[in-house]
Amino acid sequence: MATRLALGLAYRGQAYDGWQSQPGGRTVQDVLERALAQFTGAPVRTLCAGRTDAGVHALNQVVHLDAEVEREAFSWVRGTNRFLPADVAVQWCCRPADPGFHARNSALGRRYRYVLRESPVRPALEAGLCGWTFRALDAEAMRRGAACLLGEHDFSAFRSSECQARSPVKTLRAIDIGFRGAPMAGYWRFDFDASAFLHHMVRNIVGCLVAIGTGRQPPEWLAEVLASGRRELAAPTFAADGLYFLGPYYDARHGLPAGVAEVPWCA
Repeated sequence: MATRLALGLAYRGQAYDGWQSQPGGRTVQDVLERALAQFTGAPVRTLCAGRTDAGVHALNQVVHLDAEVEREAFSWVRGTNRFLPADVAVQWCCRPADPGFHARNSALGRRYRYVLRESPVRPALEAGLCGWTFRALDAEAMRRGAACLLGEHDFSAFRSSECQARSPVKTLRAIDIGFRGAPMAGYWRFDFDASAFLHHMVRNIVGCLVAIGTGRQPPEWLAEVLASGRRELAAPTFAADGLYFLGPYYDARHGLPAGVAEVPWCA
């Protein structure tokens, strides 16, 4: 009888065409399922908590699978990692207390973080790992603009034309904006917590917040964009480089880890 397992996965998204399996085999799901097949000696299918786009990273992507073989939890971690590339690694393995656990449907919400470098010149060491602005940003203006997005709304204005979500209505529970460093020599961190996210939703919102932060738009403009439901009125989609899927969160009864240690440039 198959056993349902949950795995926590971290990866850099630069080399991959997103999470979801594609014919070319250059996705995170593809490399994970190949590694699991090598470890178990049989095909393994996985389902994730949240699909990430090309170039987007994850700190705690959660997947579930139905295992036909018995292994200790640490063996699933180390054994699978043996067959994974260096930029993808299983962080933990757990057998959910609820046998009906579903990585996507059981999630109470999801969190994303966008990391943005403020500097006169583009990043080098962090290339691919953070976004970039060469203009100083106004934190208070961005926070005032972001406030109108909290709560349940139709987020069509921030939705990609390729989005497959059944409904554009989501509940955005929190947006936290912080800065570390000196002016024109530091990092912005935009944290988002929502019931779920639309395709490109976070990157489109970040683009709008940067437009407000640089003074190109007033804070009130964001409420107008939201109410319009028109994607063409919002700012261009921001780069995938600085986007991190922090992971989903679940009811404590499932007994899953709440997260993993954060990397320094993302903290």
